Amino acid sequence: MNTRAIVPVKLSLTEGDFYTLWATPWRQNGTQWQAFLGDDESVLLFHTEAQLLAFLESGTRHDLSDHPSWEEFNSRPAHRVQPAERDVYDLVGVPAVLAQRPGHEAVSTVARNFEVAEALAAVTGAERTTIFFATHSILRSTARGYEHYSGEEGLREWSGVGHVVLSNWATVIEELDSHVRVVDPAEFDSAVVEDAESRILASAEEAAQARAAAEEARKAEAAAADPYDQSVWAAAGIDPIKITINNKSVYTLRTYLDGSPLFLGKWGEIFTFATPKQLTRWIMENDDHDLARVSTWEDITTAANAGDLELSVHADNLYTFNGLVRDIEKGPEEVDTQQMARAYEVCADAADWAGDDSVNSYMLANPRFQDYLGYMLGSTEHAGYVPSKPYSDHATAWAGLEEMLSKRFSKF
Repeated sequence: MNTRAIVPVKLSLTEGDFYTLWATPWRQNGTQWQAFLGDDESVLLFHTEAQLLAFLESGTRHDLSDHPSWEEFNSRPAHRVQPAERDVYDLVGVPAVLAQRPGHEAVSTVARNFEVAEALAAVTGAERTTIFFATHSILRSTARGYEHYSGEEGLREWSGVGHVVLSNWATVIEELDSHVRVVDPAEFDSAVVEDAESRILASAEEAAQARAAAEEARKAEAAAADPYDQSVWAAAGIDPIKITINNKSVYTLRTYLDGSPLFLGKWGEIFTFATPKQLTRWIMENDDHDLARVSTWEDITTAANAGDLELSVHADNLYTFNGLVRDIEKGPEEVDTQQMARAYEVCADAADWAGDDSVNSYMLANPRFQDYLGYMLGSTEHAGYVPSKPYSDHATAWAGLEEMLSKRFSKF
């Protein structure tokens, strides 16, 4: 949906400020068109927004009735006739704006007024105004923005635009005045206009409240958003992870390719670092590892070399083994099963990546521990098993898993 297909505009001409609708350029059947609200003879202007709405709701036939977006526009709330700030055109005030320095606001204001004046001339058949724009190419440069008028040469060109307008603008305004028709307020029932005005105000207030609510929702969503999702790591799909065993922590990286884990390392050795800074510095200088074959690895190294790589570990990638051996020995009710599941996950991932089948072999060699682990992690394959004292063998077996993992670390 093009919300700018038909827009309400406010035009300042010799006799004052008026409201109408502008159908901005559109293509239909291979031909470009544009139009203003009008009848068979003139563009129609209204003293107030309420009069404009009253006219639209009267059912009177007009030139925009056949516009491809008319039904969509006319089904909007009552404040559809209120111009946005950018759709207010002070045509008689253009020379005064050109007397200012060519800043962003001045240049954009002049460019917008030139655009609507030329459009009015084209639609109404104001021949002298059309020729004026066609024969003064210097006017086109205003659409390039205020940067075009920087420096001495730019200031001279801005002054040139001012001289052209000063010599011709009164004629332009006079001709446009003669090609539009201001609708007489007496043509409207005052009660109808008052009703239209109240509905416009109510509709605009409701829209403002809706925008405010949407903005609050957007801010709340932004505040609730996970900052990690905007990081280089999230974009690359490669995550820093932190593993803590026996109160000692190491940092490394991991990703998944086709569902299989891939660690920062080589030949089954996981390259680990005592601090995020050490890991970041190492990334800048080394590429002989398994992650180097990941297509997004270059994004990580580029950010590191640019000084833009902040190594932050998401909560989902924190793995701690601390206290698990002690808790297992105390009994199943003392074990944090979520902590155990995550710890086992990283052990299994490491073995899967190394391809040495070590975890599976370890479980086969310790069938009671395999039953225990299945029970603790809710595996249906071990539904008939219930752990019983003593639990020391399970604690010893878990410690063996921890040792198998830490032996894969390059530094620990």
